[in-house]
Amino acid sequence: MHCSFKAARPLRLHPLLSPLVMVPALAGLCEPVWAQDADALAKKLANPIAALISVPLQYNYDDGYANGGYRHTLNIQPVAPFSISPQWNVISRTILPVAYQEDVIPGTDQAGLGDITQSFFFSPRETGPSGIVWGIGPALLLPTGTDDLGADTWGAGPTFVMLKQESSWTVGALVNHISDIGGSGSRRRDISNTFVQPFLAKAFPGGRTLAFNIESTYDWKASQWTVPLNIQYSKVTKLGRQMISYQGGVRAYLDAPRGGADWGVRFTVTLLYPR
Repeated sequence: MHCSFKAARPLRLHPLLSPLVMVPALAGLCEPVWAQDADALAKKLANPIAALISVPLQYNYDDGYANGGYRHTLNIQPVAPFSISPQWNVISRTILPVAYQEDVIPGTDQAGLGDITQSFFFSPRETGPSGIVWGIGPALLLPTGTDDLGADTWGAGPTFVMLKQESSWTVGALVNHISDIGGSGSRRRDISNTFVQPFLAKAFPGGRTLAFNIESTYDWKASQWTVPLNIQYSKVTKLGRQMISYQGGVRAYLDAPRGGADWGVRFTVTLLYPR
């Protein structure tokens, strides 16, 4: 049986949500090809710097703050790879938080935007004999936060990711460090934060993945770790002609500032645009 794809066409997004994404018109998918595509896309999703355009919409709920506080966060996280030479890609990763929190700061509630984190990874297009995939580049903090949800300062620093995919396993880590580099607002905060995210994922047939990661942050100003462990299950499927991934999971805080969250849940819908 012959199965074919229609060509993708480009679409420009709002600059804050980052570069160029492609909206594919998928047609003629037969079931065996669809199953193979789901597995291939699930493998790419486990790689933070894969050559895959995606738009994750990640909802987080955190609870267990002192005084009964809780927090809702929707992270809009477009990812777009670009070829800059026959040997190199650049992968743009943007995180725009939209949050509502109550009694996280006792006696107050806030709603609005958080600060944008923008990363660019320069990564070789071909892996070496070791099979290790890596990328390095800058990470930027943009002061888009409203209602005291941001640091009111510009930040910058390096970011690095390394991983290996073998058989059905993916193992790796993503690291960045961001320090404030400017800003003079009345709400400005000095920041010096190191983010360390080791991750492990096991792929199963049918585009399914079980993933574990620790999204730890060390605040050098406060000498304090925040260490949430996430356990997540996802599946790649189709919604009409749109390739999509659904993910759900739970989170436990292994360490947090005094009065911080104890636990949380995460649900993510990711729009996929294979090239």
